[in-house]
Amino acid sequence: MLVLATRNPGKLKEFRELLAGLPLEASGLEPFGDIPEPEETGETFADNARDKARYYAAATGQWCLADDSGLVVDALAGQPGVRSARYAIDDVPPGSPRHTIDQANNRKLLRELADVPDHARTARFVCHVALAEPGQVRLEADGTVEGRILHAPRGHNGFGYDPLFYIDQKHRTTAELSPDEKHALSHRGQAMRKLAEMLRTYFWSNDNKSPIISA
Repeated sequence: MLVLATRNPGKLKEFRELLAGLPLEASGLEPFGDIPEPEETGETFADNARDKARYYAAATGQWCLADDSGLVVDALAGQPGVRSARYAIDDVPPGSPRHTIDQANNRKLLRELADVPDHARTARFVCHVALAEPGQVRLEADGTVEGRILHAPRGHNGFGYDPLFYIDQKHRTTAELSPDEKHALSHRGQAMRKLAEMLRTYFWSNDNKSPIISA
């Protein structure tokens, strides 16, 4: 079994869609009870992805896929960066649902960029994924997509900062893209395609008996 180590419903949905082409038995964290979330203390997305993959692999006894991803805004010296998911956490009541936190994050981002002109609102989404078995990380991959931050949200698909992240080549925000369009170019889509190819090579080309991929 492969455990998808996230409680973010939007991210879990994307993981499942991106892994749909592989013969995997994939599960979220729900069957494993109330595992406390680990503290994210890494200075990079890669650090946090590795730490989460190792943590949840140890907690569940299963192979685990974890990611750390976020928004890097040039005008904010790289913020919110590794704090993307909790950028405005002090602005919402403890225990708030994900969509409430997402909305607070977007409001704070717009406040911070209020006086920044269009040409300086460049940004990128970054994703690092890590696959671990109990005891060690086995595979890693990353992806990046360039864009810029709008002055107001547009679109109702996706989650997080998607309604504010405009991709010039598409003339739309990532929240205005269909799931297939988003996966084709997104940071998470890029990282997961790389990881899927690594999985095929790691478990099939070497005739290894896979503990997570069905025969």
